[in-house]
Amino acid sequence: MSPRSNRFLPLLNLKSRKSNSPAMSDQGPFSFLVEQSEHDQRLDVVVASRLADCSRSFAATLVRNDFIRVNQSKVKPGLRLKTGDVVEGEIPPPKPVDCTPEDIPIDILYEDGDLAVINKSAGMVVHPAPGNYTGTLVNALLFHCPDIGGIGGDIRPGIVHRLDKDTSGVMVVAKNSATHEGLSAQFKDRIIQKQYQAIVHGEMAEESGNIHLPIGRHPTQRKKMSTNSRAGRKAETVWHVEGQYTGFSLLRLDLKTGRTHQIRVHCAAIHHPVVGDPLYGGRRSTAIPAFVPDAVKLLLQKVKRQMLHARQLTFRHPTSSRSMTFKVPLPDDMQALVNALEGK
Repeated sequence: MSPRSNRFLPLLNLKSRKSNSPAMSDQGPFSFLVEQSEHDQRLDVVVASRLADCSRSFAATLVRNDFIRVNQSKVKPGLRLKTGDVVEGEIPPPKPVDCTPEDIPIDILYEDGDLAVINKSAGMVVHPAPGNYTGTLVNALLFHCPDIGGIGGDIRPGIVHRLDKDTSGVMVVAKNSATHEGLSAQFKDRIIQKQYQAIVHGEMAEESGNIHLPIGRHPTQRKKMSTNSRAGRKAETVWHVEGQYTGFSLLRLDLKTGRTHQIRVHCAAIHHPVVGDPLYGGRRSTAIPAFVPDAVKLLLQKVKRQMLHARQLTFRHPTSSRSMTFKVPLPDDMQALVNALEGK
């Protein structure tokens, strides 16, 4: 782009961003004013906090490739911003990945001409990404539901939301553009209800509670989210105890917002990390308490993923407007651990 390019000027929004406003889209043109709270922060750090699903390294790459400018000038990723600076740029569309249909078994709970509801198994990546171009849910969907091709993008056809690789449970997939847009709008407007279950470390002091802690990119560890981020966004998780055991609890969790790693971050923040969480569990993710029975110890030694499950999803069918709820039981690994904790 030319140093004097004005192609982003019509997009400028000179109003300050509210702290609880949603992050900007991770595709297409964008612009924003640097706020006082962002003064003297690095450009790549601020861009990563402002854009949805944008890491600091990706933001730095965009700056180096002249996709992002400050005050219409080409700069470096480490530029220290000043209050009132105008940051403008464009996120280029993702390069298409040759995503091949693969005959991978998936648990389809429901399917019609508009959508499919899946019970995703733990260990399955949702869509292709570096290091995971095969064996993903998208590869399986393209085989079982070939009509989703091209819906929602070349890399993520049909995908309107996602679960972490090692989180199991209910997902809904769009099979046409209208359904994709309708479901995406429901997620954006927080109409869709998401309910999870998690086995966490420690015994809860109360039967239920609310966690109101903002979540944003971790200030130093870019693969992590944190409640101590400089640019955290409003996040709320409601929890209820479903099972209380010596040293552990089974929780039902209702998400009122949909931040990245929200449950894992919130549970860790209140000192009850999800069992088996390698990213937020700290020492507890590998340590096995001496007081637990041998049957529990044996199962804890076998835990290779966070004990987190998307149990229930409720949404309105974009075509019929009918309310639909899908609920799946705990997967075998989590149920076995609960049974051992209950002494069964």
